[in-house]
Amino acid sequence: MRKHVLVYAADSRWAAMAERLEELMADGGFRVLKDEAHTCAGLVRGPGGAWVFVKRVRTGSWAKGLLAAARGSPVRRWLGGAAMLAEAGFNRPAPLAALEVHRAGAVSESYLMCEALNKATVLSGAALGGGTVDFRPRRVLLSAVAREVRRLHDAGLYTRDLQETNLMVEERGSAPPRISFVDLEDFRRVRAVSWHRRLLNLVHLDRSIGRFLNRPTRLRFLYDYLGEGALGRDERRRMVMHFWQLRDERESRKRRARAPRVVAAALKTAVNRARGGEPAVAESLAPPPRGR
Repeated sequence: MRKHVLVYAADSRWAAMAERLEELMADGGFRVLKDEAHTCAGLVRGPGGAWVFVKRVRTGSWAKGLLAAARGSPVRRWLGGAAMLAEAGFNRPAPLAALEVHRAGAVSESYLMCEALNKATVLSGAALGGGTVDFRPRRVLLSAVAREVRRLHDAGLYTRDLQETNLMVEERGSAPPRISFVDLEDFRRVRAVSWHRRLLNLVHLDRSIGRFLNRPTRLRFLYDYLGEGALGRDERRRMVMHFWQLRDERESRKRRARAPRVVAAALKTAVNRARGGEPAVAESLAPPPRGR
């Protein structure tokens, strides 16, 4: 039996709209931003005609849905993260409504509606400036982001998914940029964020900004995070060395995990070619036959 459970609504208008989200997302007015695996996200028109952000997550199986019902569905975790950030004074999209669909005691789907940050762009878009590189504004922007991430950690908050697509930046001329955190399901609050956890967060972020920033710029970002007064020069250098060590370890681990899949794919290709009458790739790797 299918059952709708309204988890949150800012007011009665959003509660009514939450009940119709499945229908609205199937309608031609839904503007898709992401549609992959079990997640679909995009924009729909709200009661006042303005765009609002909508996200649907399917658990994929009854067992996973049962776990979500016990430990918290994605929308419940998102609301928890939003509350943590708001309480600590950080920017994030305002929640509008959240709804779960239950089947046989398990969460099969969850829907989230929140404010659409129409004037903001992801960090890469803001840093690259639409292809027009202006180094001074970019330097100011990245420094502001680094300080905001440091402020987050100093407040006892961190996220297990810190990457540039989860940082939205609204540039405001001569005023400081408004930096907002999105994808709030993986936020955690602790008494104090350890330096190891901080560096792991920064490594995760570095792996995503490395696609569009060179190493010297990323190093400057790291020093901006560490700050001038909080740590001595030698301590900062040790932190930077530890950071690169952690990053190299993560990359090595990732390569080792990928290697068996690459080998398996190559062998499969070789077998398929051999069956088709084509020379197998593996033949070129075999040692030459011994002379008689």
